[in-house]
Amino acid sequence: MPIGLPEFVENPEPRCPVILLCDTSGSMQGEPINALNTGLAAFQKDVYKDEIASLRVEVALVTFGPVRLTQDFVTIDEFLSPRLTADGVTPMGEAIEYALDLMEQRKETYKNNGVQYYRPWVFLITDGAPTDSWHNAAQRIREMEAQRRMLFFAVGVAGADMNKLRQIALPERPPVLLNGLDFTSIFQWLSTSMKRVSGSKVGGSMVALPAVGWGQITT
Repeated sequence: MPIGLPEFVENPEPRCPVILLCDTSGSMQGEPINALNTGLAAFQKDVYKDEIASLRVEVALVTFGPVRLTQDFVTIDEFLSPRLTADGVTPMGEAIEYALDLMEQRKETYKNNGVQYYRPWVFLITDGAPTDSWHNAAQRIREMEAQRRMLFFAVGVAGADMNKLRQIALPERPPVLLNGLDFTSIFQWLSTSMKRVSGSKVGGSMVALPAVGWGQITT
């Protein structure tokens, strides 16, 4: 009989994976990076309070400026919200492709260990414009979304190139411009969404997400 990884033997619950893809380039210095750190801590705390979500939601944190796997996939009880610092440029295309590869690897791990999983989320937050090539990343997002292999969300903070983000995100799920530095409300929305999804049946019907009260769609 095959023996799975200890994390799945101890907790065989289906997994609800999300990659937080956070811009930590130099333009995020000061109040924006502090607000992002506060939001991350609030997210961990809120998901952890939910008995089902705490077993099923898995989080990885990828930061860019430069691209770095700051936290590999863990369930929320093991997610130690880091103190992010801002530096460097905005290699958004590289970061997105790194996140997509990381997601595919994690799905293989689930399959190899007989663990069910919900459709993964990639959640991008940025205040800038890509400083590298992003067209291939955008194409991969479209292909993977069309194949129902993941869901991609993009949030722009003041200063973000919303035109580029609209070209990266799907037209039917356009980027949202954050109201000021209200990162806490973003992560409250995300934790509520994760709790709803993780409490549903894997492969089941559509789950209604909460209203986005923390941002606006720009045209």
